[in-house]
Amino acid sequence: MTQANNPLHGIKLADLLNDLVDHYGWEELGARIDIRCFNHDPSIKSSLKFLRKTPWAREKVEYLYLKMNNLPLPAPKPYAETGIKDKAVEDKPSGINADIWGKNQPN
Repeated sequence: MTQANNPLHGIKLADLLNDLVDHYGWEELGARIDIRCFNHDPSIKSSLKFLRKTPWAREKVEYLYLKMNNLPLPAPKPYAETGIKDKAVEDKPSGINADIWGKNQPN
């Protein structure tokens, strides 16, 4: 059984979202998770549509739900698994102004 340790097993995304909205309300939910579907003309339908196709946002919503209900929290995922790139590393140029970024500093 692969879902034995998954506290979200059997909970529909719609039910999860409804519980969060009932507990926090749209305004507080939008403050905690800053995504457009919570802050601008929020609805369950539009939020479900967005969350189903946006894994990073869905993970934040699921994490908040687990935290709200005092359920076991998942271990943080490394960037490679989540597909999130480290902007600080990505934006550093390799040759231009390298001394500013800590590379090739003069002796």
